[in-house]
Amino acid sequence: MGSWTFIAANRRFLSFGVMMSLFSSFGQTYFIAMFSAEIRGAFGLSHGDFGEIYAYATLASGTTLIWLGRKIDHMDLRLYSALVCVGLVAACLMMSQVSSVIMLGLAIFALRLSGQGLMSHTAVTSMARYFHEQRGMAIGLASTGHAAGEALLPYMAVTLIAAIGWRETWLAAGLGLAVMLVPLILWSLKGHAERHRRHLEYMADLHQSAAPSARQWTHRDMLGDLRFYLLLPAVLAPSFIMTGLFFHQVHLVDSKGWSLSWFAAGFIVYAGATMVAALGIGSFIDRSGAARLMHFHLTPLVAGLLVLAAFDQPATMFAYLLLAGLSTGANFTVIGAVWAELYGVAHLGAIRALTSALMVFSTALAPLVMGRMIDAGITMEVIAMLSAVYAVIGMGLVAVAFRQR
Repeated sequence: MGSWTFIAANRRFLSFGVMMSLFSSFGQTYFIAMFSAEIRGAFGLSHGDFGEIYAYATLASGTTLIWLGRKIDHMDLRLYSALVCVGLVAACLMMSQVSSVIMLGLAIFALRLSGQGLMSHTAVTSMARYFHEQRGMAIGLASTGHAAGEALLPYMAVTLIAAIGWRETWLAAGLGLAVMLVPLILWSLKGHAERHRRHLEYMADLHQSAAPSARQWTHRDMLGDLRFYLLLPAVLAPSFIMTGLFFHQVHLVDSKGWSLSWFAAGFIVYAGATMVAALGIGSFIDRSGAARLMHFHLTPLVAGLLVLAAFDQPATMFAYLLLAGLSTGANFTVIGAVWAELYGVAHLGAIRALTSALMVFSTALAPLVMGRMIDAGITMEVIAMLSAVYAVIGMGLVAVAFRQR
């Protein structure tokens, strides 16, 4: 099936993946970080203090995700998705009303769990589960929702904060999502009962075959596989590194002498690179598999971090965001597909819940670690250089992993 024929035949369900990815943006670090200066000012927090609150809230959301994420294996996708959307609406409204540090932590927990955690988890798991032949393309298309959010929401946030205030911006987001989100998601899932029936027939046929791919690993089986642990550093590298840098983007911009609104506009470059990489790599995955791409998909990120470490000119900001975006888009699609390739789809919800939780844990640690480094006087250039070293080590471990049987 050609690309356009595939999109036309599955446009409604593919739009579900795109929308779940898009609206996850309200719980993503790059969006919440746009409110960093106002939140720190409102509650008298240092960079490290805010990073610590963010870390604890995100760790709690990751722990909860392990339990809630696996429910997608057993619940009707329509009900599961609707509940996730309601949770995101409540989180946005709660964020607009925070009046203490404790309430701030709870609001961030709700945003991270419903947005970054469950919305993204639902998008990728559903694309990987229900598309068997063109899984890479489906995940790549779903990732365009992330790219659209990265391109549009940071600049919108900066504009709205300046115009109506940070609390009012969250209120507007919550009310807007309350009106449109659940109806859109349920519309995109029309006809899902028939899709799920075909999936069950496919799984039954697979179990009856003698092919090696017939094995369907549980998450406990995966935890006994050495490859899983060797792949983890590379899997977690983009989320850890980019979350930390995006969370402290206000400090990065100040230290480089750049404009925050100009940096927010630069997310269009980042989003465009993310989209190009995700879509281009999706087709490659369908032809050759995701495992091959894991050997080098972090290379652009390493190059971008070296640019960030070495140069201060405003133009280099776009080079850094372009290169980082290529790795981010590649990582989203490659990792979304590689677990299905290695471990099957029967227990994909539980497997992705665990791996997504580990990614969330990494995003929890990054703001705290980098925040304390900033408080200790370590420059953003040194942080970028150390991050590049970590990514290189991750790529080396990938090579070792795929030598294992």
